[in-house]
Amino acid sequence: MTTAIDHPQRYPLVNELHARPFPTLRAPCHAVYIAIKEPSSAANRDRERDRAHLVALLDRHGAPHPQTGVTHYSGQIGRHTLKWESHTEFVTYYAFAPGLAERPFDPSKAEVFPEAWVAAAPGRRIASVLIRVEEMPEDEAQIAAKLEDWFVPESLACASILDGAGIVAGDFRIDPAGHMRFAVFVRPGTGERRVGRIVQRLCEIETYRAMSMLGLGQARELGGRLNALDPELSALVSTLTDETGPAENNLHELLRIAAELESLAVGFSFRAGATAAYEAIVNDRIAVLREERFQGRQTFGEFMRRRYDPAMRTVKSVENRLGAMLERAARAAELLARVGLAERAGHRPGRLSGGEQQRVAIVRAVANRPRVLLADEPTGNLDPRTADGVFAELLALVRNTGLAALVATHNPEIAARMDRTLVLKDGALAQA
Repeated sequence: MTTAIDHPQRYPLVNELHARPFPTLRAPCHAVYIAIKEPSSAANRDRERDRAHLVALLDRHGAPHPQTGVTHYSGQIGRHTLKWESHTEFVTYYAFAPGLAERPFDPSKAEVFPEAWVAAAPGRRIASVLIRVEEMPEDEAQIAAKLEDWFVPESLACASILDGAGIVAGDFRIDPAGHMRFAVFVRPGTGERRVGRIVQRLCEIETYRAMSMLGLGQARELGGRLNALDPELSALVSTLTDETGPAENNLHELLRIAAELESLAVGFSFRAGATAAYEAIVNDRIAVLREERFQGRQTFGEFMRRRYDPAMRTVKSVENRLGAMLERAARAAELLARVGLAERAGHRPGRLSGGEQQRVAIVRAVANRPRVLLADEPTGNLDPRTADGVFAELLALVRNTGLAALVATHNPEIAARMDRTLVLKDGALAQA
């Protein structure tokens, strides 16, 4: 069959759907997992460095190399099955092996990823997980006793999943060896692919939780800067409505703050968007487990609602606050631009012409978004040419913002440009 009529990406995109199958695992077994992320600009990193780091691990075991440019790899390293994946901001390494250590969560099991090799990675470790997979005993009390021994009780999350096919547990704490621990108990006869899915979902929950919470640190830092800018912005915007205040002196400061807010928004937009995307993945991975309570303990979903969701709300709150401040500053700057004052932002009151001072008055009048604008002889002290320009800007501003304007004037040319004209004569209003 010819492919001449196919889009050049058709086959690669279909193949991508099948490129990352779940591992097949049989209890008892264990898994070691790490995720590595470069500290900055991870989305634009040199991915060949990630591949070179993978090759360095493979060479320790004489394993075959992946092709250049690949985003996933599976192979055997000693008694472990290795699974490697490259993601937008990080890379992940899974190592699966049959059997269990006599000592639960023995840190020596993590030596499949040697410390010196991890230290030489292009990035830094963002997640490290040890998972112990056992067959589910008939007596649930045996499970409860193990959980009490392995995890911190006040942090323990535990749930029956997938209609009773398994029980998962973890306390989301980093142990002294630097790893997070999860325990999985599966019913005898549970399919190997299903066991693999459970293990991979737990690794994904921890990884995307960690990645999403990177936004919290940036949000806190950004929130501190917004705390400093907010009163400045409020004071500057208020000068636009203060008839006695020297609003002209502060126009350049208003534009400076608007520019800084725009820069902050550009810097935060990627992390805020990534945080929202990662949060959605965390919630999805928990949802697909179909949790039910086990012995009255909190589920993973309940743990996240109490410990994780507040952090995500903080990120959203700072993002919304930044957007609101940016809108306020942009609106004020837009008003200045609409009446032709933006290029005069740095000028002092004595250097503004009569027409420019009248434009400032217009900005003041509409800054608080009134429903009706009252203008008494807005061009009375201006020469005809300047008056015509100022009134044209006033008229455009009113129509573009949806305001209603009531204008009092002795200038018949100005009156003729309004949508409706009334004449005040002998104390009575009449249609012109």
